Amino acid sequence: NASWRIFRQMLEYKCEWYGKKLIAVDPKNTSRICSKCGYNSGCGYNSGAKPLEIREWTCSKCQTKHDRDINAAINILHKATPTGQGLAMVTS
Repeated sequence: NASWRIFRQMLEYKCEWYGKKLIAVDPKNTSRICSKCGYNSGCGYNSGAKPLEIREWTCSKCQTKHDRDINAAINILHKATPTGQGLAMVTS
């Protein structure tokens, strides 16, 4: 925990140095929320946490196929902006 705190302090310092803003985002559920329609595949019947070995999945609501890491990155990007609008969508 101490090393993460020091790492974050360094990031904050560098962001301030270059006139940037560091935005901390809670990554909870970012790999199982569909970045296209917002459906949380972790809730509901026959769903739940996906084991880490599952690298790709398809949203049961909008049928969008996701790479787990790319989907999580898009969701984190959405969480980092106040409105979640105006972001470039990454398609694989």
